[in-house]
Amino acid sequence: MAQLQNRVALVTGAGRGIGRAIAEALATEGAAVALAARSASELGEVAAAIASRGGRAHPFAVDLFERAATLELPRKVRDALGPIDILVNNAGIGSSASPGPVTEMNVEYWDKTLELNLTVPMLLSKAVLPEMLRRRWGRIIMVASIAGKVGTFHGAAYSASKHGVLGLMRSLALEVCKDGITINSICPGPVKTVMNDRRIEYDAQRLGVDLAEYEKRLTPIGGRLVPEDISPLAVYLASDSARMVTGQAFNVCGGCVMSS
Repeated sequence: MAQLQNRVALVTGAGRGIGRAIAEALATEGAAVALAARSASELGEVAAAIASRGGRAHPFAVDLFERAATLELPRKVRDALGPIDILVNNAGIGSSASPGPVTEMNVEYWDKTLELNLTVPMLLSKAVLPEMLRRRWGRIIMVASIAGKVGTFHGAAYSASKHGVLGLMRSLALEVCKDGITINSICPGPVKTVMNDRRIEYDAQRLGVDLAEYEKRLTPIGGRLVPEDISPLAVYLASDSARMVTGQAFNVCGGCVMSS
């Protein structure tokens, strides 16, 4: 039997990249997946792909920069699919949106980064935890970054937000660990996504190096990860098999950060 049968999962940023890969993997394991992102067309493609393989998915086009929409999302998911068992906080804005030194920091960009990368995961976690506590079962997975463990050159807002995500994750894990709920983070390295494409283009240009050669040496293993390198760990953390794993931040980074 699929290990997530009869579970309901909410995945933010599910229209493409890591979020899409995680949503599809959870659906393959039997979960009914709520797909949240801004692009209705991308969500429709993901939902159709999941349905074509016999899975169940429901798209929710939502702008998580809008606080009211964020607060309303969990209720909409419950009404459509039932209580949320698994929350994957994946939606985020990267340093590629406004790279540069802190002395030139765009404060509006700083605020938007912390809102989407840190405040939204807190709000969604706050919203789903009461039902998880009543049922004494739940999984919350934060998609953080190795930038949550080390500094990022010309990426202070992104790195600060991801450091914050790890602090949020560990604090929440302590609060609910006696109640059948686990809370963990996945910390990817450079992954082939639209967001990371823009970042490595910026870095290659800044360093004056060939983009293709730069990409090859981004990780000790070589090259970049793909979204499907991240999703198996998400499935494990969402499953009953990971019942004794909580408060952890797992690097999936091709060897970029070889420490906890």
